[in-house]
This record gives sequence, C-alpha cells and structure tokens, in this order.
Amino acid sequence: MNPLTSSTIYLTLISGTLITLFSTHWLLIWVGLEMSMLAIIPILINKANPRSTEAASKYFLIQATASMILMMGSIINFMNTGQWTLTSSYNSISSLMFTIALSMKMGLAPFHLWVPEVTQGIPIMSGLILLTWQKIAPISIMIQISPSINSTLIMMMAILSIMLGGWGGLNQIQLRKIMAYSSIAHMGWMMAIITFNPNLTMLNLVIYILLTFNMFILFNYNKTTTTLSLSNTWNKSPLLTSTILIVLMSLGGLPPLTGFMPKWMIIKELVSNNNIILPTFMAMTALLNLFFYMRLIYSTSLTLFPSPNNTKMKWQFENTNPTPLLPTFVILSTMTLPLTPLLLSLS
Repeated sequence: MNPLTSSTIYLTLISGTLITLFSTHWLLIWVGLEMSMLAIIPILINKANPRSTEAASKYFLIQATASMILMMGSIINFMNTGQWTLTSSYNSISSLMFTIALSMKMGLAPFHLWVPEVTQGIPIMSGLILLTWQKIAPISIMIQISPSINSTLIMMMAILSIMLGGWGGLNQIQLRKIMAYSSIAHMGWMMAIITFNPNLTMLNLVIYILLTFNMFILFNYNKTTTTLSLSNTWNKSPLLTSTILIVLMSLGGLPPLTGFMPKWMIIKELVSNNNIILPTFMAMTALLNLFFYMRLIYSTSLTLFPSPNNTKMKWQFENTNPTPLLPTFVILSTMTLPLTPLLLSLS
C-alpha cells in the first residue's frame, strides 16, 4: 500500500470515529460508523490472501447488518419523537434495535462469533486496530444512550460475553483468537457497569486498549502468532518474554497490576448497588480468562525450549521491528494501581 493511499485510509478511519464521538445527530453518527467500516476494509486485507479476504467479507457483512439495524432504529425513533438527537427519549423498540446494532459492532455475545474468525484471518497490526480503535465509537454511543438501555437485557448480554469469552479461549493455540476472546470478555465487563456508572466503562475501555496495545506490539515484535512460536521467544529476547508475562497477568486482572483496577472498581460499584450474586459470578467466570493467560505464561516463561544440542541461547540477531513507546505503555499497564483512589474520586 503506497503512502498516499495509506494516509487517506487512516485519515478516513480516524475521521469516522471522531465524527461519531462528537455528533448528537443519528444520521451523522451513522455516517461516522460507515466511514470507519469502509476505511478499515483495506486495512484488513493489507496482505491480500484468501483468508484475509474472507475475514474482511465477514466483517463487512456483520457491520453492514448492524448499520442497517441502527438506521432502522433511528428512523423508528424519529417517527415517534420527531427529532434525530442522540439524547432524546426512546421507545422500547428503538432502544432494543440500538442495543442489538451496537452489540453486533462491538462483538458482544450472542453476536460475538465474527470476532475470533475475523481477527484470526488478518495481520497482527490490523487485529490491533480492529480490537481497540473500532470499539471506541460504538461504546461511546452506548454510554450516551445508557439511561434508556434495558438494564436487564444488557446485563444478561454482559454476563454471557464474560462466560463465552472465557470458555472460547480455553482450547485456543492461536494468539489472535485468544486476544479476540479476551476482547469479548472485556466487552462484557464494560457493559455490565454501563447502566450504573458509565465513567467506569470509559476507564475499563482505556485500560483494555492499553493492555491490548502492549500485547499486539509484543507479538508483532517477535512475529509470533501461535502458542508454540511464543514459547520459542525466551532464547531470542528474554527481557521481552518477561514483559509478556507481566502484561498477561495484568490482562487477567491480577493484583497489584493495573488490570486489577477496573475489575475491582466494577465489582465495588455493583456491590454498592445491592448486586451481590452478579459480581461474584463475574469474578468466578473471569478465572476462565486467567486460566488461558496463565497457560500462555507457562508455555512462554516457565518451560525450557527443547533443543537438540547444548546451546540454549540462539544467535542474537538485531530485531528491526519498531516498538513505539513500548516502555511507557508497559509501565502504565502494570504500575498504575496506586492511582485507584484518585480515579474513584473522579468517577
């Protein structure tokens, strides 16, 4: 992809998300989502092969269906209220259609089956954009319409996402699929708290993007796509292997790392609203995610690479893959738990 084409595509992608973020008119929101969807298709098939073309086609069909449902919901809302504003009152039908459309765009269960398949079929850095940047616009809309969302429906979808995000990743050996199921589970945590405290949804989104960015940058640096290839990295770059271990534990939500912060605050908020069983079940189900993170840690850092000779360290070739701001993001994704009281006061 030449620089002019690449810059145009990325500018359209960023512009579409920003239009959605700053719009209060349903038509402009729909236009922004369409711009983001159409701009990311060439990014998904950057390295053209049958698998990436199939993944891009699946993504387009799902997102186009979600956009159609979103437009239908906004038209029904206009017919009932006479206005296109985002913060207008909604009837039950339009609210249900908005929830379904945005859930499809986010990959929330039971509309999650496209996420691992699309992520597996595209390059690593395209997967990073798909699982981070493309979540911002639909989640921002969900936060703005959260007062009119059916709390029972969104809570059931959130719990289902946490469960399926944990179960789906248990038998996976492809790193991109593991990160896709991790994304589904994290979307469930964000949606579980959205009707109680939308600020915590934003905090969880920021920390999730931070952790996922670190993992994909580390995978791209080592050019690893499977558990087996990841287990061979300790004798190439031991320091980065240790970094992967720490970031994975933070992604699993283990204290005293940063990933524990959103889970802690969400559970605290749910308990404060007299929900005891739900956060208990969510915390227990999160152990499924922690299990396949720990399996990656075990295969990466706690086992020795089988070598046919006595040489355990490979020749240290200079790795030319870029690592933009990696030390800064690793520190942010592992050492910011002491900021929890400040964030609690702001939320």
